[in-house]
Amino acid sequence: MQFDYVIVGGGSAGSVLANRLSQNPKVKVCLLEAGGRANHILVRLPAGAVATLPGRPKINNWAYETVEQPGLNGRKGYQPRGRGLGGSSAINAMLYVRGQQQDYDGWADLGCDGWDWESVLPYFKRAENNERGGSDVHGADGPLQVSNQKEERPITRAFIEAAGQLQYRKTEDFNGGDNEGVGLYQVTQFHEKAKNGERCSAAAAYLFPVMGRPNLTVITQARAKRLTFDGNRATGVIVRHKGRDVEISARVEVLLCGGTFHTPQLLQLSGIGPGDELASHGIDVRNDLPGVGKNLQDHLDFVLAYKSKDKDNFGIGVTGTVNLMRHLARWRKTGVSMAATCFAEGGAFLKTSPTLDRPDIQLHFTIALVDDHARQLHLGYGYSCHVCKLRPDSRGTVSLQSSDPLAAPKIDPRFLSDPRDLEVMIKGARLTREILESPPMTKFRHKEMFGTQHATTDADWEEHIRTRADTIYHPVGTCKMGRDEMSVVDPELRVRGIEALRVVDASIMPNLISGNTNAPTIMIAEKAADMIKAAA
Repeated sequence: MQFDYVIVGGGSAGSVLANRLSQNPKVKVCLLEAGGRANHILVRLPAGAVATLPGRPKINNWAYETVEQPGLNGRKGYQPRGRGLGGSSAINAMLYVRGQQQDYDGWADLGCDGWDWESVLPYFKRAENNERGGSDVHGADGPLQVSNQKEERPITRAFIEAAGQLQYRKTEDFNGGDNEGVGLYQVTQFHEKAKNGERCSAAAAYLFPVMGRPNLTVITQARAKRLTFDGNRATGVIVRHKGRDVEISARVEVLLCGGTFHTPQLLQLSGIGPGDELASHGIDVRNDLPGVGKNLQDHLDFVLAYKSKDKDNFGIGVTGTVNLMRHLARWRKTGVSMAATCFAEGGAFLKTSPTLDRPDIQLHFTIALVDDHARQLHLGYGYSCHVCKLRPDSRGTVSLQSSDPLAAPKIDPRFLSDPRDLEVMIKGARLTREILESPPMTKFRHKEMFGTQHATTDADWEEHIRTRADTIYHPVGTCKMGRDEMSVVDPELRVRGIEALRVVDASIMPNLISGNTNAPTIMIAEKAADMIKAAA
């Protein structure tokens, strides 16, 4: 089968590209996705994330593990990644967060021309259909529906009040470029009547409405094995589909949208990457590109949790079950109820020192007890607060387990390998506990879950963090954009040394942005679509 463009990966970036490139009826586009359609009730229902996130069973989720992490007392970390159309936007918490203005200006300072804040803001706006309407910083006409919380819990309002009493400023918008403050997150959720309250994954926003275009072919359950070439020009991809290998050819370009783990894995399987590592797996080296799979960055997350006698949130018990059934019935009728929750309803971007120029930690306040990515459940009711360092200094890798294209990638975030990360995590944990122990939270607080109430010294906090911290699902950087020798793609997202091949996903970020990564990934694809069209 031959097309003009072959997109490998139907996640957030792939969904955007499939839509934008197929707008030209003269262009034939093929989108390949390893998973399925991912449009069932557990995706559309926001609260369904509690069933898909743990990966037990693996519902739309690769449910990967890292290698053992010395910085986490030798534990293996958990890495859920979306498998199916929409990718991780089909299983995430739906939080719409762009990051700080300085993040993108910093990319430009590294030689990534055209990626500063003023240059990327129009693409954020182009993507967005914000319930609040358009403004200087928000869009109102894009495919991605961005909503206010449908029915936040009183305990979330108490968390915001608690932070306010400690003199942290309140904000109504985490997406104006200066995100400091505490408030409610906006979410990628439908606000139009027909689907009000449903998850608006990237596929629901960009892909499903255009699936009928005659020039767009979407093939699911198609696992990419390796790229094909004519000399140094990428010509297509070999995929495993329905038990056999099929070659899908591209006349113009191959576009890799597999994400931070799968894109470097596919490049390495195709002979593009660190030459010595490829040779050790018996793979012929086509392009010795040392940066492929390096520069992995992720937000390490630490959770403080409290049991509560308040039952107006998610919990395990008779009352909780009855309440959930009632909320599900309301959600089906109106789209408004606790069933539409993103769980992490409230949040904050705060400074651990007043001398900093921007926030260095992010909080996610969650209306449920969270233990080990919801893989450990507890009877009763409660709430949690996550804290992460926004711009980690630790760097990890994604490499091959073997030359088997169907094997999982080898993921090593090297969490806390840089001691500066632990220092900020301890400060952030102390700050978070102070908010959770403040008077507005008193009527909700019953019992602390994990013993952090006894933590007084840095050594105490270090032990808690090394024992329980793990990812909050924002891996980036393994095919970084730039101009130095470790860059994998240039500012046009073209793979160095290979023609007709681009990477369009979160792996191109040279540095992790200060927040959740789904909205920036969609922005990257919107900008890439313009680049690809201009090149043609």
